[in-house]
Amino acid sequence: MTPAELHQILARGEDSRHQFKRDFSNIDALAAELVAFANTCGGYLLIGVDDSGMVSGLSSADVARLNQLLSNAASQNVRPAINPLSSNIQTEHGLVMVVSVEQGLNKPYVDNQGRIWVKNGADKRRVTAREELQRLFQQAGLVCADAVPVAGSSVADIDAKALGEYFQRRFRQSPEQTGLATTRILENLGLASGDTPNLAGLLLFGLTPQRLCPAFDIKAVAFPGTVLHDRHYLDSEDIDGNLQEQYRRSLAFIKRNLHHVQRQQGFNTLGQLEVPEEVFEELLVNALIHRDYFVSASIRIMIFADRIELISPGHLPDVLDTEKIRFGLSNRRNPTLTSHAVHILPYRGLGTGIPRAIDAWPMIRLEDDRQSNQFKVVIQRAAGKGPLSGPSGDQAGTKSGPSRDQVGTESAAEGEQAETRLSLPQEQITLLCKMTGDHTAPELMTFVGRSNRSKFREQVLTPLLRLGVVEMTIPDKPNSSKQRYRLTATGRALKAEQRSSDD
Repeated sequence: MTPAELHQILARGEDSRHQFKRDFSNIDALAAELVAFANTCGGYLLIGVDDSGMVSGLSSADVARLNQLLSNAASQNVRPAINPLSSNIQTEHGLVMVVSVEQGLNKPYVDNQGRIWVKNGADKRRVTAREELQRLFQQAGLVCADAVPVAGSSVADIDAKALGEYFQRRFRQSPEQTGLATTRILENLGLASGDTPNLAGLLLFGLTPQRLCPAFDIKAVAFPGTVLHDRHYLDSEDIDGNLQEQYRRSLAFIKRNLHHVQRQQGFNTLGQLEVPEEVFEELLVNALIHRDYFVSASIRIMIFADRIELISPGHLPDVLDTEKIRFGLSNRRNPTLTSHAVHILPYRGLGTGIPRAIDAWPMIRLEDDRQSNQFKVVIQRAAGKGPLSGPSGDQAGTKSGPSRDQVGTESAAEGEQAETRLSLPQEQITLLCKMTGDHTAPELMTFVGRSNRSKFREQVLTPLLRLGVVEMTIPDKPNSSKQRYRLTATGRALKAEQRSSDD
């Protein structure tokens, strides 16, 4: 760390990765800080700085004493031992000791009294909740939620017929031919411990999994507007059953609450879903397979007039972020479930689900909400359709709504522009309206008041490039210093359409 970097950190203040301390004299207090960093995302402990970010400074004698204290704390008061690194930075007010702690590979780390600490914002807190302890063991690969036996369950809770069909399909022989009892088959497949099915076994082949695991279902709601607190809804369903049943019913719920677009097909054809069906196939499977089953909460599907939100309990594992999963990196949070789901659900197990969904429909936003411990996928809906007044009559009983033929007729009247009218966030619309020629990236950022270049590219510019609304002037050299951006024919058409609608 350089003096300039130190100055920038002090100016920003404390956060989850930077902790300020004037001094340490208590080895247990120092060990607790080291444990918190190692159990979370790692970070820097800046000693010789008060809570306000003002440098109080250390003497050479202070640094020598603190280095000895740090060595003792890391090796004797933290279990398992860790290896922090220290460096000293000279300032006009004295030395600042910077202690760097990497995120640990052997979580959970504990202090000398057996207490587990994690970072909580800029501070730390002690972990006591069972679910949080389980997640720490999960991150260390010591325990996986899907392999935990479900208390109170037995082989009687397993659908023996479904299990037999799966066994026949996968191994090309029936259970009867092997002479194995259901209990033995479950154990051999890693789906039970003795006579007790584990969570993977129950979710894949359980007769009524929610009897024992009521939180592991899907809550689906379709709203007429764009806000969650709307007092009315168009459709709702609590979706339970095994994972295959949850997948089938969730996909059906989404399809009946979205529009079908004709897109130059015959007049009496059903039409295509406004957002490609494969998008939801990929995202639903990812939610069911990769959610955190140590969190007792339901997956949520919320359909709004302008977007669809798919919310999974549990944030991404620490080794992943939204950018990594966009490019196909994955982490098997539930390895037992994953190994069997690849034969039951439309799941390939290669980490390619989300990239395929984004490729089919670029207007997808990923949000890793660590504070709320959830992962959200937001799919922007096609524009110009408005909300449905309810599911189609043949699928929702007495609920009223436009029939498929009506939707197809409406789409036919819209003509060829139905495919290019996309629902863009207001920020992107503003950008298109202000583009008049060839622009640099900094110029585009000023159009929408952005200051963070990487976020601007990820959230504003890249989606427009993928949609073919904006193009590079030097596409063969995307990182060229002479790179400029301009509207394509599609972008100019959308800009003209926006202006005419404003008039």
